[in-house]
Parts: sequence; C-alpha cells; structure tokens
Amino acid sequence: MTLNDVAVGGSCRVVKLHDGGEIRRRIMDMGITKGTFITVDKAAPLGDPIDVTVRGYHLSLRRADAANIEVEPA
Repeated sequence: MTLNDVAVGGSCRVVKLHDGGEIRRRIMDMGITKGTFITVDKAAPLGDPIDVTVRGYHLSLRRADAANIEVEPA
C-alpha cells in the first residue's frame, strides 16, 4: 500500500521510501522517514496534490511522490 492509496481522513505509518536519489532526499528533508505517522487531511478537487499532516505540520504532496512512499494503516 502506498500513501497515494490512503483515503482522505485516513492515517498510516511509513514503512519504506521506494524512490532514490534527489527525490528521496527531498521527501526525507520534509520529515517523512521510516516510522513516521501521516494523516491525509484533504485532496485537491482534481485529486492532485494531497494535503497531509506530518509531525504536526501540513504538507502538500504530488500524487506521483506519494506513490513512492510505502505505508501501512495505523
């Protein structure tokens, strides 16, 4: 399951980041690391981007980036 699959209002825990290189580093710099809890707050009307809460702050992620974050339901 990826972060892209989590429904609005759902919570999950990060298991693994699949992408490598620069994008992985950028995601980790935003605070999304293994074991972090994430709540999906809302999605844009056309579905991209999604708004999530990570470590107490709101973050907008593109669906393409969210598809590279493997999660498990919390």
